[in-house]
Amino acid sequence: MRLILLGAPGAGKGTVAKLLTAIDGSVQISTGDILRAAVKAGTELGKKAQTAMTAGELVSDDLIMGIMGERLLEDDCKAGFLLDGFPRTIPQAEALKELLAKLNIELDGVVNLNVPREVILDRLTTRRTCVDCGAIYNVKSNPPKEGGKCDACGGAVVQRDDETEEAISKRLDVFNEQTAPLAGFYEGKGMLWDINATSSDVVVGTIQANLKG
Repeated sequence: MRLILLGAPGAGKGTVAKLLTAIDGSVQISTGDILRAAVKAGTELGKKAQTAMTAGELVSDDLIMGIMGERLLEDDCKAGFLLDGFPRTIPQAEALKELLAKLNIELDGVVNLNVPREVILDRLTTRRTCVDCGAIYNVKSNPPKEGGKCDACGGAVVQRDDETEEAISKRLDVFNEQTAPLAGFYEGKGMLWDINATSSDVVVGTIQANLKG
């Protein structure tokens, strides 16, 4: 499958992507993960992206498209891919359309995950991440067994700078202003699958049905 997953920060795009990739061997492509890895490594790209990400703002199109063009050419994309959180704007969607045409790649569909704002705020403000291995916890539903320590590697489990209530609110405002119009963009092209995303299993089942249909 070759899909785009749309949805606000915390809508569950990453969780749905992991469930889908386990089904058919396609690969999840998250620009957020790529950028965070670059920040941790201290690369030139990482330094440029760090300021924007910490403030909950969008990284420049030039940086993102450069990453995406290289990533889609890697061997693991041949079995299919799920674009998790990309594109984020109409200009990126137009640029991606050109890139996919150049690479002779056709999308199966675009999934829009709908989740209420208050649910997203609760999910993200209670989320914690291991600074070493990236494992994700939740102080309510899935806390580390030993407070502040990762179960998997023993690393420090912390709240990310972009997951405070203030940063999340700003990210959601940026999403509503710049990214939400993508749903209309893809709906106009007859590619949009709009799904209420309160349950990951329901989302995956709906996507599978649409692919078969």
